[in-house]
Amino acid sequence: MNNPVKQKLRAGESVIGTMIFEFATTGIARIAAAAGAEFALFDLEHTGWSLETLRMLVATSRGAGIVPLTRVPATEYHFMARALDIGALGIMVPMVETAEQAQKIVASTKYPPMGRRGLALGVAHDDYMSGDAVQKMRRADAETLLIAQIETAKGVEHVEAIAAVNEIDVLWIGQFDLTNSLGIPAQFEHPKYLEAEACVLAACKRHGKAAGYMATTPESGRALLAKGFRALAYGGDIWLYQQALRDGIAGVRGGSAG
Repeated sequence: MNNPVKQKLRAGESVIGTMIFEFATTGIARIAAAAGAEFALFDLEHTGWSLETLRMLVATSRGAGIVPLTRVPATEYHFMARALDIGALGIMVPMVETAEQAQKIVASTKYPPMGRRGLALGVAHDDYMSGDAVQKMRRADAETLLIAQIETAKGVEHVEAIAAVNEIDVLWIGQFDLTNSLGIPAQFEHPKYLEAEACVLAACKRHGKAAGYMATTPESGRALLAKGFRALAYGGDIWLYQQALRDGIAGVRGGSAG
């Protein structure tokens, strides 16, 4: 399956999608696609979802005009390779802090000789189709998107080395965890945080990587694009639904009072 998100990022363009944490439904990816999202990033780090749940979410994404990605809980082969085998077109890995960790991500998700991902054919990731094994491996290597999250002080310290690792496509700032690690929780205008953000953006520019971020408002999203971020998730299902419902209820009550 082609990965237009990776293709656009490689061409220097921007992509906008969303994150999914709560609504594990057969329609959520199609709803996001109908809203214009280019990717749906399904979270396994904070949700408690199983791979069986992810399997359903990815299966209902493929063919819906949206790229299914997933955030795995940790830098472990069995999380990364299995997420790809069930059909995800890319993975996000949290708390990436060293070049060695980034290299493990590549090794776990690419086929030999580049990596050590085990080969299963005629399963979900290749749409249960027959075909040449070597061609399938090379295509999967080319289309799989790899996102390393920079969300600790150590990750910022080693961001140049992480960015230099071939096949890592995106360095994604986890803003809340990064401020926690810097000792300035949720202070996104603090000089220490802004300096760390600038370091990540500079490393991405020098090494030809895309910088990623989750925007919480349209205004912040536009500001992030202006700064140079090119992979944006606009919010997550929980907060988007809650905000829309809150605004609607407030509007109804306001209308009734009037």
